[in-house]
Amino acid sequence: MPLYHRTDSRQPVDPVLVVQLDGWIDAGLGGATAMASLLESGTEGPVALFDADELIDYRARRPTVHIQDGINQGLTWPQPRLLLSADRDGRDMLLLLGPEPDMRWGAFVSEVVSLSVELGVRMSVGLGAFPAPVPHTRPVRLATTTTEEGLAGRIGFVAGDIEVPANIEAALEIAFREAGIPAVGLWARVPHYVAALPYPAASAALISGLAMVAELSLDTSGLETAADVAGRRVDDLIANSQEHQSMVAQLEETVDSNEGTPMNIGEIPSGDEIAAELQRFLRDQD
Repeated sequence: MPLYHRTDSRQPVDPVLVVQLDGWIDAGLGGATAMASLLESGTEGPVALFDADELIDYRARRPTVHIQDGINQGLTWPQPRLLLSADRDGRDMLLLLGPEPDMRWGAFVSEVVSLSVELGVRMSVGLGAFPAPVPHTRPVRLATTTTEEGLAGRIGFVAGDIEVPANIEAALEIAFREAGIPAVGLWARVPHYVAALPYPAASAALISGLAMVAELSLDTSGLETAADVAGRRVDDLIANSQEHQSMVAQLEETVDSNEGTPMNIGEIPSGDEIAAELQRFLRDQD
């Protein structure tokens, strides 16, 4: 039995598949907010819905019950889904979102690739973000994971050999390569001291990167406005501590000296204190 059922028989034209599944690291909610921005631009409804009973552990990702005046109004189940959307010029996009499967990864990957071939997907782009030793005072840079050497060179990459736990988008990249579909994961580097808080600058960078690699026309103005507000709040906190100013200056020096070279994770200065103070600061602002 297939793990999905088609809900719309329309055939998109040369669509780009954008992947953002919840469940792995997403510093500053960079990927989730970027996907939310695409959804706000409008969708044409679901193309396919995946079988959550076969993919999701409901004890780890419980459904939401809606209660009104004591009356159970029903449940919202966590479910991977594929939506049809378009950029500002009408180019088709497919958005794969929802929870990352808890089980049957191999079958899920196989069926996503099969469905993508059926729908004529020309490229797959994953969106995510990770904490890194970078300052909030510099533009967000992206790193890539990809099976296409040319794509890595266009955006940037983390230098050296790295072994980290994989998300399902990494498995999709390999499967797409075998199917002859270019695939790339875009990862925004988020200052480690704000990684637990929304960081819209990362989301804006991801949308800009998506527009570039997939040749799409996408609007980042709302994210950029939110990034300016968030940046000023962090500036206000940093200004109150010489120690925090010194840490940011150290990060600025490191990033500026490596400009134009492959990204290196490097040694992360401790940001625990500033992260805790920043969270308290933003709670007070709210």
